[in-house]
Amino acid sequence: MSSTASQGGRVRMSKTEECYVTLKGRIMDGTYGPGHRIVVDQLKRESNASVIPWREAVRRLEAEGWVEVVPHVGAIVKTFDTGAFASSMRIVARLEGLATALSVEHLTAENIDAARAMNRDMEKALGEFDPVRFGRLNRAFHAEIYTRCGDEHLTQLLDAEWARVDLVRRSAYWYAPGRALASVAEHDALLDLLEIRADTEVIETTARRHELNTLEAITSYQERLDSEAV
Repeated sequence: MSSTASQGGRVRMSKTEECYVTLKGRIMDGTYGPGHRIVVDQLKRESNASVIPWREAVRRLEAEGWVEVVPHVGAIVKTFDTGAFASSMRIVARLEGLATALSVEHLTAENIDAARAMNRDMEKALGEFDPVRFGRLNRAFHAEIYTRCGDEHLTQLLDAEWARVDLVRRSAYWYAPGRALASVAEHDALLDLLEIRADTEVIETTARRHELNTLEAITSYQERLDSEAV
């Protein structure tokens, strides 16, 4: 999406980009929850943008899978189910395994220390029964590592899939008893490998396995709940 240069040489977003960022932000922070109907005329009245950039923003979000257009209803925020969560987790596992392996040569001792500090804070959040803080720290922990991969496109892909995972299950760990504590231990093991600059294939497999362990734990727990409900 193009941007326009403002006076002074600074770059500002186009109207369509502004509308897109606004809509996606409202979806991500829960202002527009699953099933929420997006009314373009109302958005126009609330802003200084015309109908056209709002419609373009909706089309972009539809193409990215955040919004669906229902006949005779209009654009609504898509409802993500456990199937969508599983799909995104598998993508995250693959991409993050690669990104983590690529990050080895770029990670500094300070980066690893920062990640360890986050992991210790995650333990504290568990002890204080604070799932929201735990989830936020978990997200930051992974970003601290994979954003060092040196591949901007790969980082953007991971950011997008992590956003999807966060939206589907903001407190996923708490639906699988014991998974959160196991995750913290796996983080420590991964950091140990990164610190000694272990073989990149080992690091990639370990990072991928970590995400798949989360998926399997949540899936198994959900299946058990479903069977008990029958």
